[in-house]
Amino acid sequence: MPHQRVIFGLPMPRIAPRRISFLLVSLGLFALFTLLFTLPSAIPTGPSLSKSIADHKFSIPKYKDKFSTSILNPLRPASHKPAEQQNSVYGGSSWYSNWNWLSPFSSSITLDENRSLLPPLKERAAIYCYYDTTIERDDATKEAESALLLTWRRAWWAQGFKPIILSAAEAMNNPYYDELQRLEVEPGFKKDMMRWLAWENMGGGLLSHQLLFPMGAYQDPLLSYLRRGEYPALLTRWEGFDDGLFAGTKSAIAAAITQALRKPQEKSAKDLVAAVTSDTFHVDPSHDSLAFYNAKTIEKSYDKIAEEVGADRAQGLKSLNVLINFHLHNTWQDMFKYGIAVLKPMPDHTTHMIEPAFDLAARLATCSNSPLPSSCPPNIPRCSPCVSSHPMKVATPARYRNTTGLFTIGTVAHPYTLRSLSSLRETIDVAWVRRNTKRDEWLYLVFQELLGTGISGSARVVKFKEAVAGEFATSHSLWLTAEKESLPHDLDWWFGFELPPKGADDGKSETPVPGKERRPKPEHDPADGPVSTEDDLTREPRLLERAREVSKSKAEQDVRAREAIEAWNLADTEAWRFAKAFLARSRVERLKWEEEESKYAGGVGSDTSRGRRNSWVRWGDHEEKE
Repeated sequence: MPHQRVIFGLPMPRIAPRRISFLLVSLGLFALFTLLFTLPSAIPTGPSLSKSIADHKFSIPKYKDKFSTSILNPLRPASHKPAEQQNSVYGGSSWYSNWNWLSPFSSSITLDENRSLLPPLKERAAIYCYYDTTIERDDATKEAESALLLTWRRAWWAQGFKPIILSAAEAMNNPYYDELQRLEVEPGFKKDMMRWLAWENMGGGLLSHQLLFPMGAYQDPLLSYLRRGEYPALLTRWEGFDDGLFAGTKSAIAAAITQALRKPQEKSAKDLVAAVTSDTFHVDPSHDSLAFYNAKTIEKSYDKIAEEVGADRAQGLKSLNVLINFHLHNTWQDMFKYGIAVLKPMPDHTTHMIEPAFDLAARLATCSNSPLPSSCPPNIPRCSPCVSSHPMKVATPARYRNTTGLFTIGTVAHPYTLRSLSSLRETIDVAWVRRNTKRDEWLYLVFQELLGTGISGSARVVKFKEAVAGEFATSHSLWLTAEKESLPHDLDWWFGFELPPKGADDGKSETPVPGKERRPKPEHDPADGPVSTEDDLTREPRLLERAREVSKSKAEQDVRAREAIEAWNLADTEAWRFAKAFLARSRVERLKWEEEESKYAGGVGSDTSRGRRNSWVRWGDHEEKE
């Protein structure tokens, strides 16, 4: 028999299920009505209670101005994309330079998902060097001097300057040129005045000797001051440098030239400094970050080079060039006492992906060739010369560390590439992405130590952009993309010196017995992540190649998977596009300058190691094969 329910001893009639549902809904509505309209009026307002609630007022956001810039404004009118800037497309990347470059997502400004927002290009301060093309030289000497000028240009470019080589052509355009030719003066004085006429014709700035090199940190106070391009009205030269470096405005240079030509202090003066009064220049005693390899310095500190120059000038200049490159590289190594970090945030199956970055780190940690391996730069007499048997430390940490004495090389991969490698899957579909992957995992892992765990992806991508393109970021890090099959071939210009070739001798001896099994295994640091298995190293190259194909594929299935994983990882995708565009723009800037400067001074000092082309790339081209 069915159970009979009672209340207060009286039998209770059965209620149909529909009536029970209606009763529960009615009770719920009554309780909600009581909570919203009865309870607030019974409680006095206080500091902890909103006055709007007590007054029965509930505000809803309203957009009275339909032209509000907020992205939450549904009435915001449609807008055209920003106009395409000059030289803003290269190698499959496009960018827009704007002061709002730290916006988390570029598309909020560019209105284009594939267009990255980059910081405006900093105007480089021009530094000039005079090379007399009228002197007859044999081919060997021309080649050696051109190589030295290339080293000079590369070193100053890496420090943020725009090195320009002047010749007699610029001096002849100066109104004072004819007056100089009519004077009966010392040949040395006339030769020195030609460089001053050429410099004044260019509007002033910095005038350097071709053997003066920046040998210090990017953030060094003197280099930072010179990089600003703002110089006092009085001409400046540096103590002990003779004709090594001058700084000044066009008007100050013109006044010095006028004084030297028309009112010389001494008729037998051999240069402008000796021909003008002492108050023409301000003499700065501080130049710790500059190295001057003039004849006086070479004879004093590098007697072997001096002997070679005296016996065979061309061969001696080649040896000097190798020595200067060694000093530039050694100075760079000394700045990073903690070594080089090759980021590997997802260490299980990304060994092959970061291999180009690791190879670059190994080359940076290797000692460059030198005719005097134990020597130091003239401005750093107590340096720590590079020793092949004890190279810089190269580690593969999982987290990014913002440490002054640590250089970071990061490999930024497209989210599809990361998921394909981490899961060892050749194909990825939309359902698998949503069910089995975390959002923006790469940025989360890279900045987990620096930012913690409770930070959104948009905040992490802003931090990433600062790490890539901040004020001093380019001198402390380099961010590559995994989809490139090889390293950019012009990284010498990024670092300011010629990198040692891959596979250079590390100074360590190995057993003469053939076979890997008899060789000592390298020590593994647990902080570098797990050691890859032979199976992983076999499968990773095929998976990476497949991911590269998908990144370029126009097949419907590949496009759907690529777009789905980009939408699922907005911050990681933004970071990948930003790093790719930033590196591409850096190269475009240099190539455009290289193309322009190759027209002057007979093309001396040009980079011919890769073979000069008749025409550099057209600035709108997308293809870039490296």
